[in-house]
Amino acid sequence: MDLKEIQNLIKFVAKAKVNEVKIERKDFKITIKSDSVTKAIQPIETSQINIQEQIQSEQADSINQNVLEDQLEEKTELDENLITIKSPMIGTFYRKPSSDKDLFVEVGDMINEGDVLCVIEAMKLFNEIESDISGKVLKVLVDDASPVEFEQPLFVIEKS
Repeated sequence: MDLKEIQNLIKFVAKAKVNEVKIERKDFKITIKSDSVTKAIQPIETSQINIQEQIQSEQADSINQNVLEDQLEEKTELDENLITIKSPMIGTFYRKPSSDKDLFVEVGDMINEGDVLCVIEAMKLFNEIESDISGKVLKVLVDDASPVEFEQPLFVIEKS
């Protein structure tokens, strides 16, 4: 079983909401456990490959991000005043226009429709992302200078 297959298995376990999956092969055994709050990977190493280190280093951030996004989506559904601003494109997310300038917005800032929230660089073009609503910035979901995917949540705004 290669790393890609293990990653796909972890995604499947997370989506299927099962508590534990065990797989045994000739050269290794792997146990994937999850609960409602955290997801832990506990492989048993019987070969020269240290699966636990590979999986934890590559999956810990994405699992935590997925849990955070799921929690925010559930909260957004419960409170219609909370709006999630999503990325309209793939690129690199920047919170300020240049390294020597101030951030476009910070948590707690009041914004108006049309205010610039961030910049996403795609193919050497810097695209300003403007707010569609007026409100208060509750959360910034992406670190500065991080890659973002299409439709990835960027900000949570409380509509005023």
